[in-house]
Amino acid sequence: MDMDIAITLGAILALLVVSAFFSGSETALTAASRPRLHNLAQSGNRRANVVNQLWLEKEHLIGAILLGNNLVNILASALATSVLIALFGEAGVVYATLGMTLMVLIFAEVLPKTYALQNAERAALTVAPILHVIVALLKPISVAIQLVVRNALSLWGIEVRHTLSAEATEEQLRGAIDLHQGEGEGEEEKHEREMLRSILDLGDVWVEEIMVHRKEMVSIDIDQPPARIVEEVLSSPYTRLPLWRDDPDNIVGVLHAKALLRAVQAAGNKLDGLDVVAIANDAWFIPETTDLLSQLQAFRSRHEHFAIVVDEYGEVLGIVTLEDILEEIVGDISDEHDIEMEGVQMERAGSFIVEGKVTLRDLNRRFEWRLPDEEASTIAGLVLHEARRIPETGQIFTFHGLNFEILGRKRNQITSIRITEPPETEAPEAGRPAGAPPETAQ
Repeated sequence: MDMDIAITLGAILALLVVSAFFSGSETALTAASRPRLHNLAQSGNRRANVVNQLWLEKEHLIGAILLGNNLVNILASALATSVLIALFGEAGVVYATLGMTLMVLIFAEVLPKTYALQNAERAALTVAPILHVIVALLKPISVAIQLVVRNALSLWGIEVRHTLSAEATEEQLRGAIDLHQGEGEGEEEKHEREMLRSILDLGDVWVEEIMVHRKEMVSIDIDQPPARIVEEVLSSPYTRLPLWRDDPDNIVGVLHAKALLRAVQAAGNKLDGLDVVAIANDAWFIPETTDLLSQLQAFRSRHEHFAIVVDEYGEVLGIVTLEDILEEIVGDISDEHDIEMEGVQMERAGSFIVEGKVTLRDLNRRFEWRLPDEEASTIAGLVLHEARRIPETGQIFTFHGLNFEILGRKRNQITSIRITEPPETEAPEAGRPAGAPPETAQ
């Protein structure tokens, strides 16, 4: 009898070890970094490749682990109950319940899972070959269990999805990017995070939000003498310039400075006979509702760098270039010919003077603010949208956690704004001048 009890106790301990293996394996495979193990697999690590294969069969993996874990735990509890009933009678059921609960909790759950959390990648690589065999052996049972689960959930109108939707996958990426920060973070890490966010945002930003507005476009009247056109091109900091005839909205082509210089060199000093229209390329018109991702792909496929943005009526709104889209990803790109027009001047810590034309995306990128850009693309447009009227110079508005003081206004256009963080004791209602009484509808 004593020998039988000893064998049974040995079996219980062995089953607890197996249970610890299943519990630790589940935690390790859940907590392990998929990108890191993917890189290991790409570099030739066979065990990492096995882990990736297990992840591809996640349903069968979880099913096999749960099946094995529950099987050994129940068997261990049953053996312990039989032993303790033989020793203590009916009271052995209580002793077995309390004893196995503590044993399973400490040695088969908390201990292995704590270790697996601290050494997720190492543990995942260690258990992967064994789990691969177990999953293959238990796959028929796992498939049957999953079939029962799906049918049971379908009775409640719940559909089991095997893959994440595109939106869910993008949210996972955004969450991972936001987690890519820590104490002592430098400018390089901050810039990397901004670039990754910007890449994900390309499909949600329209060209009208980043284009050079028609008021700031540099274009050339094609009806001028060729010598005057050459002079304007040479005095411009840009490589490509729109050409118009009769009306600035009537764009007839795009002139490349390099093509013009070649033609000038070929003509010698006889500029009067220079045919600028023949040198220019055809203008490419795109709608204002084109997103940046589509436009970037269009630039690549057409081998173009320059496009004219028009509205639904064909009226010219501005221009967008390949550099504009790249700047949305990597930040401002300046060379020796660029004109500095940042439009942001720092007064003191937490206070900035901003030109009204500065885009919200640039401000959010630079200062990591969360100003919404759904209803407006510029800071002036946001103030107008929140204020619901054209403000006067000197008025102060508070919304989205910032104070906006109107410094300059030209007719109905806001030209300059001071942005500061509001005092903690002052929190005026969004869209209302600070200190002003509530407005009533007229």
